[in-house]
This record gives sequence, C-alpha cells and structure tokens, in this order.
Amino acid sequence: MGIWTDAFTAPAEPALLSREDFGRLVVGLARERVACTPWALLAGELCVNASLNWGSVSGQARWDRPDIGSVLHSEEYPEGLRDDDPPPWGDSYERASLLARSDAILDVLPALQRAPYGEEDVAVVFRRLDFTNRAILDYFRFEDERTMLVAFSLARPQNRPLSTNDGWKPHGPVHPVRTCLVHTFKHANGDGPLPPLASIATRYFGPDLVTGETWG
Repeated sequence: MGIWTDAFTAPAEPALLSREDFGRLVVGLARERVACTPWALLAGELCVNASLNWGSVSGQARWDRPDIGSVLHSEEYPEGLRDDDPPPWGDSYERASLLARSDAILDVLPALQRAPYGEEDVAVVFRRLDFTNRAILDYFRFEDERTMLVAFSLARPQNRPLSTNDGWKPHGPVHPVRTCLVHTFKHANGDGPLPPLASIATRYFGPDLVTGETWG
C-alpha cells in the first residue's frame, strides 16, 4: 500500500531568490524534464508544510483546476476540532489567489513579473513529475500521475522538519526555508534527494542542499 511522503529541497540558508532566478529555476524544471506542465501560479498566504495532495491550496489548484482569479483556502475546522500544533503536525492555514495557468512553460515568466513576489508567498504548482526522464522513472517504482511538484518562494521564512511523521507530536530538528522545492510520492526505489531535481537545485541554491521528508 505505502504511505505518502512530501520531500523538500532547500538552500542551507533561508534566502529568497531574485524573481528572475526563481523564474529560471521554474523553467528549468520543465525544460529538463523534472516536472510536467500545466503549471499554476498562486500568491497569498501559503504553508510550506501543507500536505500537497491532501488539503493544500496547491493540491486544489492541481486537481480541481479552478478558474483564474479564484481565491483558494484551506478547510477551516470548528473550535474543538482544530489541532493547534504547528504544521505539519497540526492544521495548516492557507489562502491564496490563482493568478495564472498554462501548458507553455515560458508563460510563467511574465506571470511572475506581475505577481507580488517577495511581498506575498508565491508558488508554482506542476501537475506531476516527468517520468519520460529515465532518472526519475528509475528512482520510483512506477509512473504515478499523483506526484505533483511545487516551487515555493515565501515572503517570510517557514520551518520544515527534516524528518517526521505528520501524525506525531512536534519534535526533532527543523530547517528554515524561503525558496524551496517540494514533491510528493508514495513509492520509491531511491534514497536521498531526487537526482535530476537536486541537479537543478544546486545551480540556484548552491552546493549545500538541505533535504527532508514528512510522511503520514
């Protein structure tokens, strides 16, 4: 059966890439067959620890395909049912606008120019990993349509745990991130960061990548 894992890759320091470098990073993910379009661009209040396929606004943008201009938000629970632990152990709160969507990767560049980059949290959501890339196919056990990838650029640093189950109580080391890549999967043959993704990340984040996983 397996369990879902969200894996992140980030720089050693919580630096914000320039708008131009973030755009080049996103374009590289598609051109080098790490991720598949269509992409969707979100801006607002995002949680880098929200489970991608389960309740995040990134997942809504990917699976529900809402209209451009839609405001997406996380589910709100009544008092008494809320988990006040910090995410990923507790509930995430997100509220973001869908600014743009396209099958053409170069369309993301003018869309990012119009986005409130550095002022609000921004994310580019890719439909899935690209299994035409043999290195990706070899890393995972089989092709899986559900393996979305998100490139985050956050207005302020957020902490990601290095290794945890989201059903546990908060514990263990965390790493502050502003720019990072997060992808989700259920079955993998490989250990460590996804090699084609790490190759691109090193160009923009530097050689000292920090990686981690949340599962549950």
